[in-house]
Amino acid sequence: MTITRREFLQRAAFAGSGLVLATFVPELANGQTPDGEWQPNAFLRITPDDRITVIVVRHEMGQGVRTLLPMMVAEELEADWSRVRIEQAVTGPEFDKIRLHTSGSGSSTSTFEAMRRTGATAREMLIAAAAQRWRVPAAECRAEAGSVVHAASRRRLRFGQLVTDAAKMPVPENPRLKDPASFKLLGTPVKRIDGPDIVTGRAQYGMDVRVPNMVFASIERAPVLGARIRTIDDAAARGAPGVIAVMPVRTGIQHGVAVVGTSTWAAMRARSALHIDWDLGEHREFDSDHFEKALDGWLARASFRVRKQGDAEAALASAARRHEASYVFPFQAHAPLEPMNCTADVRADRAEFWVPTQSQVRSMAQAVKVTGLPKEQIRIHATLLGGGFGRRLFADYLAEAAEISKALRRPVQVVWTREDDMRSGFFEPCTAQRLSGGLDAQGRLVALVHRSTSSDLTIYDIHEGRDLYGPRPATPKAADAYESDQSPWGAFDNPYDIANLHALTADVPSPVPYGPWRAVEYPPTVWGRESFIDELARLAGVDPLRFRLDLLTGGVREIGSHPVDPSRLAHVHRLAAERAGWDRPLAASDRLRGRGIAASVYHGGSYIAQVAEVSVAKDLSDLRVHRMVCAVDCGLVLNPLGVQGQAESGITWGLSYTLGGAVAFKQGRAVPGGYADFPVIRMNQMPVTEIHLVSSQAKPGGFGEHAVPMVAPAVANAVFDATGIRVRRLPITPQSLRAARRG
Repeated sequence: MTITRREFLQRAAFAGSGLVLATFVPELANGQTPDGEWQPNAFLRITPDDRITVIVVRHEMGQGVRTLLPMMVAEELEADWSRVRIEQAVTGPEFDKIRLHTSGSGSSTSTFEAMRRTGATAREMLIAAAAQRWRVPAAECRAEAGSVVHAASRRRLRFGQLVTDAAKMPVPENPRLKDPASFKLLGTPVKRIDGPDIVTGRAQYGMDVRVPNMVFASIERAPVLGARIRTIDDAAARGAPGVIAVMPVRTGIQHGVAVVGTSTWAAMRARSALHIDWDLGEHREFDSDHFEKALDGWLARASFRVRKQGDAEAALASAARRHEASYVFPFQAHAPLEPMNCTADVRADRAEFWVPTQSQVRSMAQAVKVTGLPKEQIRIHATLLGGGFGRRLFADYLAEAAEISKALRRPVQVVWTREDDMRSGFFEPCTAQRLSGGLDAQGRLVALVHRSTSSDLTIYDIHEGRDLYGPRPATPKAADAYESDQSPWGAFDNPYDIANLHALTADVPSPVPYGPWRAVEYPPTVWGRESFIDELARLAGVDPLRFRLDLLTGGVREIGSHPVDPSRLAHVHRLAAERAGWDRPLAASDRLRGRGIAASVYHGGSYIAQVAEVSVAKDLSDLRVHRMVCAVDCGLVLNPLGVQGQAESGITWGLSYTLGGAVAFKQGRAVPGGYADFPVIRMNQMPVTEIHLVSSQAKPGGFGEHAVPMVAPAVANAVFDATGIRVRRLPITPQSLRAARRG
């Protein structure tokens, strides 16, 4: 439905008590508005009791977005922060043009201007209302701490006293935004607005949802991707206490059999009584060790051009010294603490879902597909989520809940077990990087060829719920598509000034379903790139920090659609090194000790360098990371506490896959079933972590997953510094150290 600007103003003014501010925000919209028409979207509500409610259009998964977005509005509104409340946006006509979707650390960058304009618009309308009541020029009034004041007469009116009049004021077309230098709230360390509810258990995660008459379902899924059911013996399951129904499920990531019960325990216990004969299909012998070995052949055939400048092959051929190395990044699981779950209530004429998701957009697409209802009759409530990491960009678990609820005509909560989550989800693909570098007689890098195997995440349309049991579509990529897509990240946007650079990739078919994993393509490419830079520096006999700084000269370069500033990357290098004591010798020890450095740029907006300090037992029986020093330049720091928390959690995540995480597949099945065999770093393993933020007035660059990719190469480079052993396959363990020493 579209309404005119005049119609909107009338509705806004008389919709009820309080001011409901609705503004069309192009940055948040999916489409364009027709000329002369205005499609409003509500973000802000101010009520007569002075409560200010900001409706948050991004999803909270620990990054603090439900605090940061209200801060943007409150800053421009000049609100009393203690009066600010939050609501999570629910799908519906008011958000029809808003992309309710969270990924790529883009929550702050994609909403920064829009949310500020929302606050500024309200501020000017409130000031106009006060000025009209006092019969003074609006220019003589200002907003401060939740009120409008007229300094000359010392009169003051609270926002709540003005909302009825403000709702009748014209909506300013171009509200004046504040100079960031005058920010009072943004830029200060603000604690999570929803923190007290989370730590006291009042916050609602997906698992906490309860609706009347609901039942619970647990699904036995195909053990191997593409496996099909031959026969089911469900007599024992149907006879188990508390069981309501047993039914096949053909949506979601894999087909399976659902057991529905009066509780999750009843459903899961009865599920174990199912006897299913599976036709395991063509992938029953898939083995990740064999797959990993085959990557070498794919590297040799890498032909999709990612980036090309100069003539790297010719320069390499004439280089004074050449070096080549390959790096392997194994399969990884998302492993969020809260397993997948969804509560669905599907009726003949409507449907409602409560789901811990990163994307109400994709959830809606799945809901429409499975229920057959138009989206106008569907509501998607996004709950808090106990870990996203990209896994919850998919809505396969919503589809399962929708299918079961539709069949039973009652609310159903589908709950995955830990093993379901670890073995039947989407995975970070196993990839390989091969880099070839050439140095001139003075030890300067003159040529680099970076070959990678690809993890193209869109190639098979699995985001959109394509039936994985159907025929796989042909690769839609053209030969130069990766270059135009600016992918794989980390290989395409190599930030160093290298005259001759050639990056290529190859699509590697695999039966393992891929999915975005924290920092997406950066972890494997940066792992290879930053390890190799260190190797080249050692080959040249130059300090690795000095070698990198020599490649960070000149002015801002456009790499694809992103401007990359070498001086900002050089600055975080120097800052991390200085704070880590790079030039000072490490303390004497009975262990081997070393430091390593790695850095990267995230989509041209955020610059991060990390120094790892490690020690290794002389017999290689033990490896410890003692200290991680991280320097961050993400432009204007909107909430220092948020950035620091994200950097710390990113380092924690990075250390987990660096030191332990890997998923092996045997006979077509993922081997790990829980944290015992897919370890995340424990508290007693956590090193001292220091985060140093660069003060900047540059455009905010966003910060969520940025600190993840540098961890592995920084640690690997430190291990080499300590031991002289180069590890080129993750994870780095005493076993891999000994294997690398043997060659």
